Amino acid sequence: MLYNDFQGETLSALGFGAMRLPVLDDGSIDQAHLDRMVDAAMAAGVNYFDTAHPYHGGKSEVCLGKSLARYPRESWNLADKFPGHQNVKGVRPVTPEGIFEEQLRRCGVDYFDFYLLHNVNENSLACYYGKPENRFMDYFLEQKAKGRIRHLGFSCHAAPAGLEQFLALYGKDVEFCQIQLNYVDWTLQDAKRKCEILKEAGLPVWVMEPVRGGKLAAFDAETEARLRALRPEESIPAWAFRWLRTLPKPTMILSGMSSLEQMEDNLKTFSEHKPLNEEELALLSEIADRLSRQIPCTGCRYCCAGCPKELDIPMLMSTANDMAVAKSFNLVARYAALEPEKQAGACIGCGQCSRACPQKIDVPEQMRRLDALMASQKSWEEICRERAEAARKA
Repeated sequence: MLYNDFQGETLSALGFGAMRLPVLDDGSIDQAHLDRMVDAAMAAGVNYFDTAHPYHGGKSEVCLGKSLARYPRESWNLADKFPGHQNVKGVRPVTPEGIFEEQLRRCGVDYFDFYLLHNVNENSLACYYGKPENRFMDYFLEQKAKGRIRHLGFSCHAAPAGLEQFLALYGKDVEFCQIQLNYVDWTLQDAKRKCEILKEAGLPVWVMEPVRGGKLAAFDAETEARLRALRPEESIPAWAFRWLRTLPKPTMILSGMSSLEQMEDNLKTFSEHKPLNEEELALLSEIADRLSRQIPCTGCRYCCAGCPKELDIPMLMSTANDMAVAKSFNLVARYAALEPEKQAGACIGCGQCSRACPQKIDVPEQMRRLDALMASQKSWEEICRERAEAARKA
C-alpha cells in the first residue's frame, strides 16, 4: 500500500468511500459482502474509511461502523460529514448537536478521526454565515477541542470562486478540503484552479470521484485498446488513479467501491507507484478533451461581446458538456444558483452568438437544449428533502 503523510500521521493513499456499498435485491446493504471488502482493505493496509449522514439513506454509517468494529479502534481512521447543505431554504432544519450525536451513535464510536462540512456549494454557502443559527463552525471547533473530532475539513462542489469565498470565511479553521478531481474535471470543472487555490491556502487535497462515478472505468473498444497497448497489465480504472498520483499528488484518494472485485483491483493499483509518462498523459488528455467537448466550444468568448442578454455563453456550454458526461445534482444546484436572467432560458435566439462563433455552433439551439435539460431535473430542494426523509427513517 502506498502512503502519504498528513500532519505527522501516515494515511493510506487509497481511502474506502462508503457511498456506493454492495446491496442486496431489496436495496439494503449487503453486510457480509461489505465485511469481506473491509477485510481485504485492512489486510492490504488501507486505514481510511469515509461515510456521510445521507449515504444509503443513513445506513452506510451503521453498516460501516459495524464492520470496522471488528478491528482495534486505533487501526483505522473514520471520516464522517455534517449535511449542512440540507438546510437549504428550510428543507431540513439541521442542528449540529443532533446530527453529530446521531452519527457517533450510528457508527458506534466515541470520536471521528476526520470530520467534514459536507458539500459546500453555491446553494449551501449561505448555511455557513449570516443567521446565527447557521453558524455551525463554532460547535464543531468545540467538539474538536474536546477530542471528539481529531481533524476538521470540508468537501466542496463549488466553482473556484465559491471555494475562495468559503476559505475567506473559514480557511483558518479547516485542515483539508475534498474536491471532485479526475483527468476530465481537471479542465471541465476547473479542478486545476481549485488545487492552486488550496495550495495557496496551505490545505492538502482529498479526492472524490476519481473515476467520475464510473464514467472513467470503461470506454469504447477502440479507446480501451489504445490504453491497453500502452499498459497491458493495467485495468481501465487504474489509469485514473495513476493520473492522480502523477499530476496533482493529493494526500487522500477516495474510491466508492461497490464490490470485492473493485476493491481488489484498486488495492493492486495502490500497491506500487507507476507514474504515467508523457505519451500516456497525452492520451488521457485526448480522452478528456473528447468527453468534455461534446459541444466544441473553445471558450474564446467571441459570442459574448454582442449578446443582448449578457449571458456567459462559454460557462453555459461548459455546463451542458458537464451534464453530458454525467448528470450531477451538484451541477444542477450550481446552475440553479444563477439568477434566472443568466440561465440558458434567458436566451432570445437572436443568433448573434452563432454568427460570431469560429466553431459554427448553433448556440441558441444549445441554449434551448440546456434549458429543457435543467428543467427536467429534480430541484436541489427536492433532492435534499428526499435524502433528509431517508435519513430520518434510518
